[in-house]
Amino acid sequence: MARIPKASITLCALLFTTLSFTPLASASEQARASAVQKAHLAKASERKKKNTSQKTSKKNSRSPAEKTTSKKITESKKTPANKKVTTSKKASKITSRRNASSPLKTTAITWTEKCTPRKGHKPHCVKVKSTNAIADVHKVRIQKAQKTAMSKLMNQIGKPYHWGGTSPSTGFDCSGLVYYAYKDLVKFRIPRTANEMYHLRDASPVNVAELESGDLVFFRTQGRGTADHVGVYVGNGKFIQSPRSGQDIQVTSLSEDYWQRHYVGARRVVTPKTIR
Repeated sequence: MARIPKASITLCALLFTTLSFTPLASASEQARASAVQKAHLAKASERKKKNTSQKTSKKNSRSPAEKTTSKKITESKKTPANKKVTTSKKASKITSRRNASSPLKTTAITWTEKCTPRKGHKPHCVKVKSTNAIADVHKVRIQKAQKTAMSKLMNQIGKPYHWGGTSPSTGFDCSGLVYYAYKDLVKFRIPRTANEMYHLRDASPVNVAELESGDLVFFRTQGRGTADHVGVYVGNGKFIQSPRSGQDIQVTSLSEDYWQRHYVGARRVVTPKTIR
């Protein structure tokens, strides 16, 4: 019987051991890895639990005073009163901007007593409430225009009445005198008849108790149209006019019976909107 060499026997033994033990080694390595992962996950979950427990303990450890103040702060943010404050701030900013851009105005309310003289009777006096809301610059311009018109009119006293006249060289009729005084002072065109002046849209109506120097006064003397005669109020119950043919330009009292009976109204042509 032939003998098997020892070297071959040892090789066979080594092959058998490697084939039988390799799957066992790999299985053991996988088990170790899974065990390590489980350990890490357990540690992470423990850390999370600790953090959450610490947060809850801090919240619970707050004093009741702090809780009430925090509630008040949150409620004050939600309340509409805070909105009112913001809107009032916005309104104040808008008004300040408007006041900065708008010119300086005087809004003083005063009571003035205006009297209309009457022949054979005591003068009729009325208290008038006047609100001065015109800018100072406009007041100066209006006063300047009134003075210019008055000086032009007063320089024509004594000149003869002339029908259709509009110049100092020829004389004036009633509407021609007004046309000459205001044609260069206002923006709009002055009409040539008393009735057209009375219905002028650019002229504002004025109460007899509120007449000022430079206002136009109208009369109906012959029953033609609404107004057929016009003059200019100069103050103190008097007006300047060019009456009729055969008479000169003169200053007449508005309280005379004839002019009171034929008086129909007054118009103001010099205003901040109409002045040049």
